[in-house]
Amino acid sequence: MGYYTTDNETLNMPGLSGKQFPDTAPQQSSGVLYHQLRREPLTVVGGKGSYLVTDTGLEILDATCGAAVSCLGHSDERVHEAILDQLKKIPYCYSLYFTNTAAENLSKLLVDSTGGIMSRAYIVSSGTEAVEAAVKMAIQYFTELPVPEPQRVKFISRHSSYHGNTLGSLAVGHHASRRRIYESLLSKNISHIPQCYPYRGMKPNETTEEYVTRLAQELEDEFQRLGPNTVAAFVAETMPGATLGCVPPLPGYLKALKAVCKRHGALFILDEVMSGMGRTGTLHAWEQEDVVPDLQTIAKGLGAGYAPIAGLLINKHVVDTLNQGTGAFVHSQTYQGHPVACAAAYRVQQIIQEDNLLPNVREMGIYLGELLHERLDNHPHVGDIRGRGLFWAMELVQDRETKQSYPPSKAVSWTMHTTGLKPEHAISLMPGSGGADGVNGDHIILAPPYNTTQEEIRLIVDRTVRVIQEVLGE
Repeated sequence: MGYYTTDNETLNMPGLSGKQFPDTAPQQSSGVLYHQLRREPLTVVGGKGSYLVTDTGLEILDATCGAAVSCLGHSDERVHEAILDQLKKIPYCYSLYFTNTAAENLSKLLVDSTGGIMSRAYIVSSGTEAVEAAVKMAIQYFTELPVPEPQRVKFISRHSSYHGNTLGSLAVGHHASRRRIYESLLSKNISHIPQCYPYRGMKPNETTEEYVTRLAQELEDEFQRLGPNTVAAFVAETMPGATLGCVPPLPGYLKALKAVCKRHGALFILDEVMSGMGRTGTLHAWEQEDVVPDLQTIAKGLGAGYAPIAGLLINKHVVDTLNQGTGAFVHSQTYQGHPVACAAAYRVQQIIQEDNLLPNVREMGIYLGELLHERLDNHPHVGDIRGRGLFWAMELVQDRETKQSYPPSKAVSWTMHTTGLKPEHAISLMPGSGGADGVNGDHIILAPPYNTTQEEIRLIVDRTVRVIQEVLGE
């Protein structure tokens, strides 16, 4: 979920961790295709709780759970036992022919967590796969209606969004540097409207209600431009993550946009790959918004990193439509419903409930926000501090008054990340860029594990502040 670009100056930026090799260096011993070919990243050999341990013995405070994934921290023995137990029973069976107990248990838990509103779960291996499945499901849904609407093949998404890295999911998202070299291959039936981004999007003296009304009208206008009966779905992250940096939806925003979709018969798809499964304080982020999606994607916090897993949750009315039609979903993945991954995720979700972690996410999230504001509200280069639950970001600017971003060539957010990995700081911060317009804009994200403590939150904030001061000054 990091920085993607084809800018040569940025490819050689100093803001990536690890050893750097010149482009003329002989081939290295590693067989791994690193994200940056001329840089060898730090090697992690262990982890416990909120800490990662490198092969040099450096203990790094993982303040972001990787990419908001390791929500229980690292190496919970209870999950290890569940994985080993499942491995001894059956490690794999092909979901086209069979089901398995682990997939059944996890899917039932997920359905029950929505009160049955989302009546089926489709378990895959990554958030990208879940988004692909959602797009296909939306298309098929309109062919299965009692009066089919096969002309509904267009989608509306939002600027500065991210929904995955396959060609289909990349087309749904709109992060300029990630899309740039693949534009010729991306679907042309997806259009994009502005984000709900109060820091940069609200006009002077505009109220929250007026801003939400304007955003809803922009969606309405896009429906009208495309032809309302040609749109299959609107797709949005319930709370944007890596590309925009933890912007909570304003009150009434998602509800207003769903109303537009409902008025025109289109589906409402919420991407909770990053913000879901407890990250924002409720198991599903939409629970806080008085809105229910037709399709919902989940991933990172689902399995806490113990195995690759994600899912698509499907509203009962969509399932009923398919059931009354062909009775099948025209899509499959080799590893969908993988028994070991499902067993791991099921145990993770049990632990979240058993250890009463969602209240802790809410309580520690409030504490984290308070400390960030207390320490950084007056910093001349911290333009905005925003978040919900244990999902917070700081947008970094050259000038607080004008909100001018740093040029991409300075790679500010990645320099923050690398500076954090110095032994004197030993903290992993999540960098993000391009939020302002797809190219400009830097932010860093904090996403501690759900079982974090006040003491750990204070340590995270203290180290983060020291990194900001080293990179941007007092």
